[in-house]
Order: sequence, then C-alpha cells, then structure tokens
Amino acid sequence: MTPSHPAPPTRLRSAPVTWLRGAGSWIRGAPGTYVWLAALFVTTVIVHQMSPDFEEDFLRQRSTNIHELSQNPVRVLISSAFWIDGGEWLPYAVLYTVFHAPAERRLGTLRWLAVAAAAHILATLVSEGVLAWAIRHGHAPENAANTLDVGVSYALAGVVAVLTYYIQRPWRYVYLFAVLVVYGVPLITGPTFTDIGHITAALIGLACYPLTRHRHHHRRRRHRHRLRHRLRLRLRRETKPPPAQ
Repeated sequence: MTPSHPAPPTRLRSAPVTWLRGAGSWIRGAPGTYVWLAALFVTTVIVHQMSPDFEEDFLRQRSTNIHELSQNPVRVLISSAFWIDGGEWLPYAVLYTVFHAPAERRLGTLRWLAVAAAAHILATLVSEGVLAWAIRHGHAPENAANTLDVGVSYALAGVVAVLTYYIQRPWRYVYLFAVLVVYGVPLITGPTFTDIGHITAALIGLACYPLTRHRHHHRRRRHRHRLRHRLRLRLRRETKPPPAQ
C-alpha cells in the first residue's frame, strides 16, 4: 500500500491583499471616474500652493459665470469641471466612489460621461440664464455676472439622479424622493442660481433614462446570445453520432 500523504495546506490570502485586489478591480471598472478624480487631486494641490488673492482671480477666470461664458464658453465649461472651490478633495473622493463609480460601471464609460457632461453643461446654461434674467430685471446686482462658479456639483447631481433607475423597487421611490428633497428644498428655503442649477442637473439625470434602458437591453441581448450558443453546443454534442466500433 502506498503511504497516504496529507493534502497541502491551502494558502489563505491576507486581508490587505484581498482588499487591494478588490479595490483595484473596482477602479478598473470605472476608469473615467478615477482619472477625473486624480485630475481633481492634482488641481487641488496646485490651488493649495496659491495665495488667497491669486487663487480667487485664477479660479474666476475658469468660472462658468456670465462674463466668462460670453467670452469663451467652451473653455470655461471644460476647465471649470477640473477645479474645486474650497480645496477639499477627500469629500469628493467619497462622493465619486459612492455615486460616479457605480454609475459608470452600470452605464459604461461613454454613457456615464454623456450623463455627467449633459448635467454639467445644460444646468450651467440654465442657471446662468436665470441669473442673467435676474440681473437684467434688477433682481440681482450687476457684479453677479462675474461671480466665482467652478466645481463638479452639477455633474454629480445628474449622476446621482440617473442612479435611480438601478435601484430595485420599492427602494427606488425612496431614493428618488431623497434626491428631490436634497436638490428641491433649497429652492423653497432661499433659492440661489446654484440651487437652480442643482435641481436642473438632477432633472437632466432623470431624463437620461433611455441611456439606462439601452445598456440593459444590450446586456440582455448579449446574455441571450451566450445562452443560445451554449444550447447549440449542447445539442450538437447530444446529436453527434457515436464513433464506429
């Protein structure tokens, strides 16, 4: 009889290694989110090296205010999405991980970017249009046309809203109610042009429902294709004649 040998002990992965692999997989599934977040980290470090006066003037030139939009709208609409007013990066790292990353993983990078860009651009134009109307009719001071307005909150609001369609019922309605409360209540308590921009961005995100359906349809079609392919292979094996003796 051959002597029995004990099975080799299984090598357990350490918790840090497992966590790092999981974090790496999560980041790879949402590349656009974390490239954008890395860019915000770099620009935040740059802002921290500036004097307060220079920082305000520097950010004002990249603001999506009425003055800058009238001079070079494309430049400021793009550049404003890469600077944070206030210099606090860590809260955005949390928000991007909680909202942007899941949205990108579900929608795909291109559709996620389309939602974020639409919310950022259209909400900016709507809010600044309302502000221009208010200035023209004497409801806001003239210097409001050159206000400081940079950041990524409009894009975030749109992405937060579009995630509504990926939450199972009945929690979907609870989530939707929370979104509308968060972005809608400021319009009642004391609206500003940024509050108008936030609720506009959230409504734009909700209007992006067709993008979520297209993604689901593509996944279902791909899943059905794989099932049909497996079924054909199984039938082929079952109907294959046995080899001749």
